[in-house]
Amino acid sequence: MPELPEVETTKNGISPHIIGRTVTKVIVRQAQLRWQIPEAITQMQGQQITQVQRRAKYLLLEATTGTCLIHLGMSGSLQVVDIDTPVGKHDHVDIVLQHGKVLRLHDPRRFGAVLWTQSPITEHKLIKHLGLEPLSDAFTAEYLYQKAKNRQVSIKVFIMNAQIVVGVGNIYASESLFMAGIHPKRAAGRISLMRFEKLVMSIKQVLQQAITEGGTTLKDFTNADGQSGYFQVKLQVYGKTSQPCPRCNTPIKQIRLNQRSTFYCPCCQR
Repeated sequence: MPELPEVETTKNGISPHIIGRTVTKVIVRQAQLRWQIPEAITQMQGQQITQVQRRAKYLLLEATTGTCLIHLGMSGSLQVVDIDTPVGKHDHVDIVLQHGKVLRLHDPRRFGAVLWTQSPITEHKLIKHLGLEPLSDAFTAEYLYQKAKNRQVSIKVFIMNAQIVVGVGNIYASESLFMAGIHPKRAAGRISLMRFEKLVMSIKQVLQQAITEGGTTLKDFTNADGQSGYFQVKLQVYGKTSQPCPRCNTPIKQIRLNQRSTFYCPCCQR
């Protein structure tokens, strides 16, 4: 599933090709994605894309009089291709741009979304209840410490709560907790401010590293090869069941928390 770094990488990849371009046509081949694509999406036609932003895992294409929200779902990807590029089976939406380019959504499992709003984006029902961005200055140890007070939920589940902080997906939660030396099952309300300092630093470092790695291995977003351009992140514990911990050689353990696979070192994480 595309997570925050993949979405950020996608944003960085497509932005130079679409910002400042006018949308000449919107082609919807399959309207039934996670939510029905609204007919109002055609209001993008004739409008200029003025900015591309990311909020959590949503891409926000800001146009002259509205915003197009795109979510990549479980398997979605975006590429900028030439207008005469053959359409594939799972190429569901084309945003046709001036100068013969197309922003194309490819989504085999159809769990993605393409929506349109003319209201302030901060008031959209999918956006307004989201927590802080993890790479923002507002995301601090004090913020997490206050939010965690008296909470018995495990710290891994806590930091994956999008109403607390967005974009800390399953992989990055395991990796950040390993870097911070915190056991994933520890109750969020039983973690000291000092340990939250280390955790916040670890979350920021893990996510930034993943974004940086994405930038160095990014596929050409103007290429029609069907590749998503996602990076290969250097994982320390995720998916490493029974393999030696990179710090102490203790075998990595795997458990399930909130129905998600969780990986940790029983020696290094307390």
